[in-house]
This record gives sequence, C-alpha cells and structure tokens, in this order.
Amino acid sequence: MNDPQLELYHVAPHTAILVWGRRTGKTHGGNAPWILRNTQHMPGSAGGIVCATFQQALTRTLPGTLAALEDMGYKRNLHYYVGIRPPKSAGFAKPVREPLSYDRVVSWYNGSVWHLISQDVPGSSNSLTLQYVMGDEAKFLSFEKLKDETFPANGGFPGPWRDCPWLNSMLFTSDMPTSKRGSWFLNYEQKSTPEIIEAIKVTLAEIWRLSHEKEPNTYTVKALAYYRKTLAQLRRHAVYYKECSSIENVLLLGERYIRQMKRDLPPLVFLTSILCIKPGKLQGGFYSGLRDSHLYTAFDNARLEIIGYDFKTAQAEDCRQDADLIPGQPLCIAFDYNANINWLACGQQAGDEMRTLKTFFVKYERKLRELVDDFCNYYRFHDCREVVYYYDSTALGSNYAVNDMDFAATVTDEFTKKGWRVERTYIGQPMRHAEKYHMIDEALKGVDGYLRVKINEPNNEALLIAMRSAGVRIGPNGWEKDKRGEKYAETEEDRMEYRTDGTDAWDTLFIGMQKYPYTGSSIFGGVSVYSG
Repeated sequence: MNDPQLELYHVAPHTAILVWGRRTGKTHGGNAPWILRNTQHMPGSAGGIVCATFQQALTRTLPGTLAALEDMGYKRNLHYYVGIRPPKSAGFAKPVREPLSYDRVVSWYNGSVWHLISQDVPGSSNSLTLQYVMGDEAKFLSFEKLKDETFPANGGFPGPWRDCPWLNSMLFTSDMPTSKRGSWFLNYEQKSTPEIIEAIKVTLAEIWRLSHEKEPNTYTVKALAYYRKTLAQLRRHAVYYKECSSIENVLLLGERYIRQMKRDLPPLVFLTSILCIKPGKLQGGFYSGLRDSHLYTAFDNARLEIIGYDFKTAQAEDCRQDADLIPGQPLCIAFDYNANINWLACGQQAGDEMRTLKTFFVKYERKLRELVDDFCNYYRFHDCREVVYYYDSTALGSNYAVNDMDFAATVTDEFTKKGWRVERTYIGQPMRHAEKYHMIDEALKGVDGYLRVKINEPNNEALLIAMRSAGVRIGPNGWEKDKRGEKYAETEEDRMEYRTDGTDAWDTLFIGMQKYPYTGSSIFGGVSVYSG
C-alpha cells in the first residue's frame, strides 16, 4: 500500500471521504479493503454500493472491486455469488435480514450481503435496511437522492453489530469534481474531525508499543484492553477527509505515467483528475449559459439486467444501452471537417427538447468515412436506419479530409453504402458568431421559442470539456468564438479533441434542428417525427 492507503487502512474511521487522483489506488487500497472489513466484522449484515447508474455498477465499480478482492484471494462462486441466491451446496450462512430478491445482490459466505443501488432506478434504496454504504465515483452521485433515499436506509437496526465501530459507516471516493453538482462531498472537509484522527494515530502508536514489549505484565494487558476500547470509540466518531494527487502513488505508477497524463489530458482534467486541484471557472465563455441542469444520464437498465453480470458484455458499447434513443425516429447529425480531426454530433428531438445523444471524432489518418463507420457501427441496432444530415456551405466544394468528393458528398455516399438513407438539409452560409452566440445562449437559458438543450453526459465527455473551455474574443468581424487554438499543432497540453472543432459540429446540429426542423415529409414518409 502507498501512504494514503496505509493511513486509511489503519485509521479505519467511521466516515471516510477520499478525494484521490486517478490511479491513486481508490479501488485496491480504498474501496475493496474497506468493504471487505465491514463484511467480515459484521457477519450477516447488509451493505449498499451506490452508483449513479446501473451501467456504472456493471462496467466499473463492481468489476474493479471484485478484481481487487480476487487479488486478495476471494473468488466468485466460492466465497461470494453475484445476482443469484447462493446454492445450498455452498453452505453459506443466512443474512440476518434476507433480501426479497437476489437480482442485485452480492452474497458472502458469512451471510453478509451487498445491495447494488443505482440512482437511475427510482427508489432503489427504498425498503432497504443497511449497516454501511459505499459510493464510488462520488462526483456523479446525486446528493439529493442520497439524502432522501440512501442515508435514511443506513440509519437503523443495530442488530448484533451494535458494538462494531463501523456500524452505519460510509465511504465515498472520487477524483476532484469539475462541476458544482458533483462537488457535494467536498463539504465534508468542514465536517471532518482531525483531532479525533490524530487521537486515533496516537492510540495506535501506543497499542503498537505495548504489543511489542519483550516482557508483558498485568499492566500491559490491562492497558492494551483500555486502548483498544478507546480506539473503537474514537473510530466510531471519526470523520476522515483526504485530498491527494496521483503523485502519491508514483512509486507504482512511475514518473512516465504522470508525464503521459500531462501530455494526453486537457489541462482541466489533468489538474482535477491527476493533481486533485479544485478547478476555477472560465468567465464569459462562449457557452456561459451551460449548466449541470442541461446534462442527463440515460442507460437502459432493462437491457443491462438481461445480460446479467457478464461484465465484458456490459462494457461493449452500442446504442442498446441508451434509453434516450427514440425508436422509429431518424437521427439528426452534423459534422465539423478538418484535415487532422473530424467530428460528428448526433441528436433527436423529443417534444421541445433537443437531445444531444452522442458525439464522435476521428483524428489524423482516420477521416470522414471512418467517422461515418463508427457512427453506423454504434447505431447498428437502431430500428430506423435514416439520418437527417444538416450541413452548411463549408461542406460543399472542399475535400481536404477526403480525396475525390466534397464533404457532403462523401458523407452521403458512405451512409448509402452502409445501407442508411440520408435526408440532406442545407442550412446556408455559416451563421455569424454573435448571432450564433445569442441564439444558443437564449436556448441554454430556456427562453420560449427555442429548443431546450439536453446533453447525454456520459456519451459526450470530450464535447462538454470543449464547450466549457471555449472562450470568446474580438476578431476582425467583431465578437466571436475563440478558435485560434485550432490551427496549432497538437501538444501534450493541448489535445485536438478538447478544442473548439467539436463545438462547431454541435452548433451546426443545434441550428439545423432549431431553424430547419424535420417534418417527415420527404423520403421517410409523411408523418412528423417531432411530435414528442
């Protein structure tokens, strides 16, 4: 273990908030030892593993935790079972309170169980009685749902564990959040108890000293009993808050990893995810109206439940996991075309909402055709193989990303080859930046007459970073989006996918869907696809 892991392991506080950089060891040195300790010290108890989505539980949190436990020697279908009632032949002890269903339960040999709680399932904490709660990737968790649903479930029924210092304990881990919504757990810094943590360390040191006396006597035995009782009492009331960067784990990661992350990540992500530094906010950005309320998460849990706990299948990405995809409705698309990076933004309209479903990009030798291939592969299970393609004059007469046809012709040709039908919608000359800003800002602020912007957060990570980083400047034609960074060579501090190229694709999609809504009057039949 590295130093932060060792400190957490030995202090063993009742409540722990770990704001640790990427690959500091949150899973192997934090989550797994913590939940294993509670499982073993409270046999027959029930814990909760809270995730923002069931997809997160299946693709990241549970596979990582179980992999760490396997490294410690604990095997699936031997020491624990996932998603099924343990067979009688396993000889497992019974839980003190047996689950009504084992569909989202991990069952352990000593009768302890873990309930998988996903916040995208309403009331998933309801009716549960828990003895501890763990939350991974806490920056994606809703504090309101924790406060209203999960924390109350973790508050009662001491059962046979009333003397355990970790009864009703909590652990939340994350790297540094970049949004206000994801910053709820930073408030625990003010609730932490550093004086109790220091008292625990002093008590541990005294226990160690007494335990290593060469000739223990009656006093030593009594003193050890006293300090161990004191230690349990201190742990019961301890609130531990710790921020540390990935550099804390440099002996394992190596200096090369830190340098690589500095090279590969955008500055904001490197500062928060690696160095664990609280971010500032870009003032007066081009998308200054963008708020957390514009973001959403939508995974199809029914699909995830069908595949069970096959983690490899759950990690395979395609549109079947997207609950926001409207069946039978064409997909609206728009592009941004460049020599070294090309973008595709995809959306649908639902009522008065413009949903940004997903964005794609390709770099360097991969060009427009490969970009269309990626899109078609992801949406190969969509039941409407039709796209509404919005493009402006920049897509006509230019071909520096392809060889023989202009951008619009290349896009249309590749979709046709893949068996998709294309409704081309020309939106004219590119809109002036000031006009575009006003239009988008009004929409982000919810002004009547504009589509309400909604962006699928997990499917548009690079786009959102680019939007939050997009600045403004006074250019030759007046006030405009600051696109000067697009012309520079890619560097380790300045990745192309986090520049403004992707935002231009999104702008075209927004303008097209706002000003030229598709009514279904052409090749797709006569029924409006935007009826909501």
